[in-house]
Amino acid sequence: MAVNLSPRQFKDPALVEVITAALQESGLPAHCLELEITESMIMNSVDQAAQTAAVIKSLGVRLAIDDFGTGYSSLSQLKQFPIDTLKIDRSFVRELPGNHDDQAIADAIISLGKALGVNIVAEGVETAAQEEFLRARGCDEYKASCLARRAARMPSYNCLRGAMW
Repeated sequence: MAVNLSPRQFKDPALVEVITAALQESGLPAHCLELEITESMIMNSVDQAAQTAAVIKSLGVRLAIDDFGTGYSSLSQLKQFPIDTLKIDRSFVRELPGNHDDQAIADAIISLGKALGVNIVAEGVETAAQEEFLRARGCDEYKASCLARRAARMPSYNCLRGAMW
C-alpha cells in the first residue's frame, strides 16, 4: 500500500507515532506500507528529513521519492536517504519513446536507481510503446490510468472491489 505524505505531515513531530499506531490498528505489516515523499520535501530541511526518514525506515516501512526529477534534489544529499523506490514523474514519460530529451532523462533516472539499488516506478505509462521503452531499460514497475481501466474491466477486479466496498 502506498500513501502520499504532504509536506505538513512529513514535518509533523508526531508522524512516527501516527505511523506506528496505524500499523498496529490495521494489522498491516510494516514492509507492506510505502510512504511517498517528494524531492522538495527533502530539500527544505535536509538534516531533519534524513532523521525522519531513518526513523521511518527503522519501523520497516518503505520510502519512495515521488515525482523524481521535478524538484531540486542534490545527488549528494539523495544518497543520504534510505529510499526503496524512485518514481519517474509522468512529465518524463508522456512523450516516450519519441522525445529524445525524455528518453535521456528516463534513461538517467533508471540508471541512477539501479546503481543505488532501488526499485524504479514509471508514472503515467499509457501506451505499449512507453512500457516497452521503459522495460527495455530496466524499469521495475509502471503506474498508469490505462492499466487501471483495463483492470476495472476484469471480473476479478469487480469481485475484489465488491468485497472491499
